[in-house]
Amino acid sequence: MQLQVSLSMRIITISNNNVFIDLMKITVAATHISYRTLFHTVLILAFLIPFSFILTAFFTLEGVDKCSSFDCLGRRLGPRLLGRVDDSGRLVKDLYKILNQVNSEEIPEGLKLPDSFSQLVSDMKNNQYDAKTFALMLRATIMKLEREIMESRFSELMNKHFAASSIPRGIHCLSLRLTNEYSSNAHARRQLPSPELLPSVSNNSYHHFILSTDNILAASVVVTSAVESSLEPNKIVFHIITDKKTYAAMHSWFALNLVSPAIVEVKGVHQFDWLTRENVPLLDIVDNHNDIKDYYHGSHITETNLSDTTRKFASKLQLFPDLEKVIFLDDDVVIQRDLSPLLEIDLHGKVNGAVETCKGKGEWVMSKRFKNYFNFSHPIIAKHLDPDECAWAYGMNIFDLRAWRKTNIIETYHHWFKENLDSNLTLWKFGTLPPALIAFKGHVHPIDPSWHMLGLGYQSKTDVEKVKKAAVIHYNGQLKPWLPIGLEHLRPFWTKYVNYSNDFVRNCHIMDS
Repeated sequence: MQLQVSLSMRIITISNNNVFIDLMKITVAATHISYRTLFHTVLILAFLIPFSFILTAFFTLEGVDKCSSFDCLGRRLGPRLLGRVDDSGRLVKDLYKILNQVNSEEIPEGLKLPDSFSQLVSDMKNNQYDAKTFALMLRATIMKLEREIMESRFSELMNKHFAASSIPRGIHCLSLRLTNEYSSNAHARRQLPSPELLPSVSNNSYHHFILSTDNILAASVVVTSAVESSLEPNKIVFHIITDKKTYAAMHSWFALNLVSPAIVEVKGVHQFDWLTRENVPLLDIVDNHNDIKDYYHGSHITETNLSDTTRKFASKLQLFPDLEKVIFLDDDVVIQRDLSPLLEIDLHGKVNGAVETCKGKGEWVMSKRFKNYFNFSHPIIAKHLDPDECAWAYGMNIFDLRAWRKTNIIETYHHWFKENLDSNLTLWKFGTLPPALIAFKGHVHPIDPSWHMLGLGYQSKTDVEKVKKAAVIHYNGQLKPWLPIGLEHLRPFWTKYVNYSNDFVRNCHIMDS
């Protein structure tokens, strides 16, 4: 067979057996296509098709198991460009097989790992890694990066811990200067409250607030905000409980900075004669057990002394034998609305009026249930508690002391605290809220969430408009407003109640930064 093409590319003639037989004569009509291009295309295809057939046959014979190099895997993709059936699924299976194989192998010691993905690709190209070696390098690199991320996160947590648990220089200065003032200035030692106001301390017609803290500046903000927000400040009585080392400074501050017409009483836990190891056996356990000291003092953020924490918890009930209803406040809250209506709420026989923290959308503070605080893998916890039970907020609570006196809440608190100690501190996450959640279980009456807004010490995306409307805002978390790490856009709600004209505050350069 012969193929003849005219020079003009317009006539193609096919003949057979060396005899010119006009078997087929094709006259090509004029078109807009370049016939020279068409001719070259035919020639190229005539060359590529046999070659691709030979290449495909060769690598088919080579087999899957022998194709371990990336060069081989790359050549398999060639036929796809020529219209062959897509075998990407087969390639993925081969890759899974290799990854599963190296997943169970140990990483060789001294293996030099790249510092970036681009370096990994460069090493792969220069060293001609086979698929298994590459997978092993990839696994080792990922493990290295995971370790670095974990170390970075741990470092971040530790830095936050140190920043949050440290005492700012200005506040430390304030405490020292006020302690010195207590020693040298008779006015700083004057009786609080004055003798003529003593009857009001136990008068149930007044609005009683309890504040436990060793932070003088924070205490002043809580008291000042409550007085300025009250419709009847002349009926407010603040009972401030502090530790022994802070007592003189705390007393000096409120003796020299009266918040008339409100009444302030300052007590140190060392002044409570009934708070002894005989009456509160847990104190002896706390003071003598090194694990608890390390747990609450060395590795975690907490109050200054756990013994003082236990004393303060017990004092809420026994310090005020004549009071009927009180509002308990943390030192990281700001009062923006009159709270006297809270004391009129009917708790329906319950002891604790609190905002529930399981019905909101906030990841940190408004979606908390018992499972967020307790270790339900421990049989004791799994037996006695429900993981889906709603938690409640600590920091602004109404306590009906009459109902409390009829319960065994204190004994329950001590019992579970000891249980946690006997279980090597594995029953719950650190903090004083978990044992309180158990102690007050069944004794909590939910109140409207608008009374207590949480999360200002955690959530940077807190809605400022909602903050303005809340009765009490709570900077619970590490980002306290008096710390440099506090959230700048939420700090003004707290600093507006700091008396920067006060000589002690000014001389200690508080909040200068």
